[in-house]
Amino acid sequence: MTENQPSVTSPAIKYGFIGGLVSIAYSAVLLVNGVDTNSWMGTLGYIILIVAMVMAMKEFKQSDHGYMSYGQGLGIGTLVSAVFGVLSGLFMFVYATFIDPNFQQNIRDKQILDLESRGYSDEQIEQSMGIAEMFSSPTMLVVLTIVGYIFMGFIIALIVSAIMKNKRPEFE
Repeated sequence: MTENQPSVTSPAIKYGFIGGLVSIAYSAVLLVNGVDTNSWMGTLGYIILIVAMVMAMKEFKQSDHGYMSYGQGLGIGTLVSAVFGVLSGLFMFVYATFIDPNFQQNIRDKQILDLESRGYSDEQIEQSMGIAEMFSSPTMLVVLTIVGYIFMGFIIALIVSAIMKNKRPEFE
């Protein structure tokens, strides 16, 4: 007699959504305080993603009598990241389009100042900014946010799944 296998989808979507909302609140605080370009503060946002993954995997393990394979954990972590990325991407679209329409220009201005401080010539700056503009529309911001979170989330999920897995014994 075989038991029904619990779904990896339900906890992944639940905690991807919760983590995404927490991340949006965190991002809003960073943006309002003008520290959104501080890479250290931005990196702390990944801790929210890791916590969401761990919580989703713990819930899945509880529903499967303490067991979770590496593949199940990887699936949960990647799905958490996808939901997280979609919510974060949509927030950034709304923010850059409606709340702060100058957001893209401000980022561009900061990039130019950074390149100037590094000693780039005007020609090199124009070239760099031309490339950056191809990826800076609000729509591309959403796409790049989603893809970035899925990619980084997959990498993080590889590690978190390896730590949290508890394979069901072959003969139970």
